Amino acid sequence: MGTVVALSNLLEARQVWRGRAEAPVEGGQPTGWPKLDAALPARGWPEASLTEILLPADGVGELRLVLPTLARLTQGQRPVMLIAPPYVPCAMGWRQQGVNLQHLEIVDADEKHVLWAAEQALRSGSCAAVLAWPQQADDRSLRRLQVAADTGRALAFVFRDRRYLANASPAALRLELVATPQASIWVRKCRGGNVPIHAIAWQSIRYDDSSPENRHSREGAASHDAYLSSKRRGE
Repeated sequence: MGTVVALSNLLEARQVWRGRAEAPVEGGQPTGWPKLDAALPARGWPEASLTEILLPADGVGELRLVLPTLARLTQGQRPVMLIAPPYVPCAMGWRQQGVNLQHLEIVDADEKHVLWAAEQALRSGSCAAVLAWPQQADDRSLRRLQVAADTGRALAFVFRDRRYLANASPAALRLELVATPQASIWVRKCRGGNVPIHAIAWQSIRYDDSSPENRHSREGAASHDAYLSSKRRGE
């Protein structure tokens, strides 16, 4: 028979870790996608926090993912701001998805001012959500956005290339969108809970990566997302 050791002795000798499980995150805002909500600790977007969305290319469904949220916020007369979207948004498409355009603002910032503009909008407390498309963003700048989102009690979304997946991120939630072989979402980081071990199938995305014109074309990929026109900003 093995030796019986009192648990109190192990605790006093610090041979057993004593801690508390992290409390579940509450107060998330629903994404509009039940399967995604069910997989997230907050049962939606983490409140007043930064969400980083990593993409293989523009237009694989990234704005379709957040459109239900933007529609809900703008219909409630809460302002939403877009900072430097890569393509000209299609007003008709957004309206058809329920977005109230009277509460949608677009800031055509140049690259060196994208993060600054996003931070100011978040800190102001006047926006319900701020979406930004920086080409370059380090850990420090993303952390500033996280703090600004908390300060302004707003949702912050940053869209980036998935090549940054290997980099550490202070975002409360980190999602990777995958277009092929099946449209799906990987939760790569989520504050307040364990990362799901399986991808979330997302049948609402329609993206054909097999055609030559789409395989290497960001413009071709963009045409598959309802919120985008085929015209890049600045053209």
